[in-house]
Amino acid sequence: MISVPQQLVQGFLRFREQHFGRADGLFQQLVVKGQNPKTLVVACCDSRVDPALVLDCAPGDLFVIRNVANLVPPSEGRIGHHGTSAALEFGVRNLGVEHIIVLGHAHCGGIRALVETGGINNPDSFIDDWMHLVESARADVVQEMPTASLDEKVRACEQRALLVSLHNLLTFPWVRERVEQGKLTLHGWYFDIEHGQLLHYNARTNAFESL
Repeated sequence: MISVPQQLVQGFLRFREQHFGRADGLFQQLVVKGQNPKTLVVACCDSRVDPALVLDCAPGDLFVIRNVANLVPPSEGRIGHHGTSAALEFGVRNLGVEHIIVLGHAHCGGIRALVETGGINNPDSFIDDWMHLVESARADVVQEMPTASLDEKVRACEQRALLVSLHNLLTFPWVRERVEQGKLTLHGWYFDIEHGQLLHYNARTNAFESL
């Protein structure tokens, strides 16, 4: 007999009762009309940071991409497997989203590992290779905050990494074109899971401020 996580099965049954028994037929509408989200969110795969839960959104509201440390790679050659880039392309070119939010968060394990190891890459680690995308953020924080505590450096790096991802988004020509046309807006948001706060990056002040 196959062992299954009963907590999840029971959760699905509650979900089905709540949503498929509704008079408004939400999912039936989504099937007929298709998805039409206005916002794409690049979020971390951390189990504590579910964008739909944090932002209190219904099914169909968000097009979500999740990966380690909510990173956006730069536009690169076609060789290889580019899951995040492919999802970005679909969201921007096929769905026509109007907003892209890179949603970072406090206590990110990927960023902490990057800071703790000093940016040294293990050639046999997919994670280390992936986190190298924001090595520049780590190096800047270490240089600018040499006497800061580890926790302070990690938090600063979590936020600085968001800026790297925002920059990388503009290396995709179909993102840059829509931004220049005023059809797409990019956002850097930071969820402080310890204090229940949501911050956004203000380019005018070069600081993260409460929403």
